[in-house]
Amino acid sequence: MEHQVTIWLGHIRRAIAAAEQRQAEQQRGKERRPAVPDWIVELGIGQGAPPMEVHAGSCHAAGRRRRTIDRDEARRMLTEGSRSRTHCNSDRKLRILN
Repeated sequence: MEHQVTIWLGHIRRAIAAAEQRQAEQQRGKERRPAVPDWIVELGIGQGAPPMEVHAGSCHAAGRRRRTIDRDEARRMLTEGSRSRTHCNSDRKLRILN
């Protein structure tokens, strides 16, 4: 009986250690994750294609072809004809009226 208790305690200790390690790895991942940008421009397909849409940095609808931009560049792109993404209302957030 004592041997079984020792085996179970070993299993429990290993499970606790594995859970603590996963938690520490998740915390390190959160700390190393880059900050969410304020603004994103979704780029067109092909070299030299014009930018397509301006998104807020946290917009879930932004495509894979994108780059971060600052507030001034986002405002400039919207006033020069790039579309505002309806999901994140980037034009309203930048206070640009149609």
